Amino acid sequence: MREIINMVDGLPFGTSVDKHELSHLYETKIKNMGNAGRNGGQYYTPRPLIRTMIKVMNPKIGEKIYDPACGSAGFLCEAYEYLYEKMEKTAANFEQLQDHTFFGKEKKNLAYIIGTMNMILHGIEAPNIVHTNTLGENIRDIQEKDRYDIILANPPFGGKERIEVQQNFDIKTGETAFLFMQHFIKSLKAGGRAAVVIKNTFLSNTDNASVALRQHLLETCNLHTILDMPQGTFLGAGVKTVVLFFTKGEPTKNIWYYQFDAGRNMGKTNPLNDNDLQEFIDLLATKPETEKSWNLSVADVIETTCDLSVKNPNKPEETPLREPALILEEMQTLDEETNEILGTLNELVR
Repeated sequence: MREIINMVDGLPFGTSVDKHELSHLYETKIKNMGNAGRNGGQYYTPRPLIRTMIKVMNPKIGEKIYDPACGSAGFLCEAYEYLYEKMEKTAANFEQLQDHTFFGKEKKNLAYIIGTMNMILHGIEAPNIVHTNTLGENIRDIQEKDRYDIILANPPFGGKERIEVQQNFDIKTGETAFLFMQHFIKSLKAGGRAAVVIKNTFLSNTDNASVALRQHLLETCNLHTILDMPQGTFLGAGVKTVVLFFTKGEPTKNIWYYQFDAGRNMGKTNPLNDNDLQEFIDLLATKPETEKSWNLSVADVIETTCDLSVKNPNKPEETPLREPALILEEMQTLDEETNEILGTLNELVR
């Protein structure tokens, strides 16, 4: 043991290059845990998707960024990298980035440890991550001083919360992700921005809580963009998800949908990469109508259901397969034409 300690003590971890290599190894380990579906895998969001969400949010120095279900802290670490690259390298900016920019909460013991270590390895010396059940907080107690400029999150979904936890929210539901959505809205400053991954059924569930939550989101926030992700985006989880981009403080009038299609079956051998989502970023400024994107006016949404499900009106119709009898008939016609041409050629040769 003494020998091992001495060897580890001799390893170079002091330079920024060493730290970068170590953080890369650590991220790879977390990713592998996700691929294997083992402990910690549930906390891994594909980094290309996170980086795309951050580019859309475009955070600035001085803004407070929050993830109340931070898991391995991928959103906070990538946001740190984004701001560090873009900012002017001054002492004031370094202090702002280190102490006053990134905030997270995590309930589970393992995820809390993984996330804290991940942030340290990425260069945040004293991470502002609190080990707590975010949903245990009463959203009615959230004051202006507790609010944030940007929320980036992939809340856990499919979980069930106890009745006493549900009492902390205006819209009562056992679905964990829907409680987190209420927390997000309440925790944003006026004009604050959010990018949130959520199960696509959020857009169409017909139970009272789901309908009420969609109404609340549309009334209090501008849900300007929905990014529809295909199955296979999250390795080890066969769920379809969407990313909601919204700004708090004004009601939604129009939603731009983008239906991402990688042109391949995504999985462990063909994971999501940064280039995949470049078209989405390029089109976002103008929000055009294409085969993959369309606009929906909220005035056209049925009030009683508030159904926002993904229904691409611009997708080209697939040519239906012909009946076997028609195919055989065409083959016979082609054979007759071929024989006629060959007969003509034989006459010419003679």
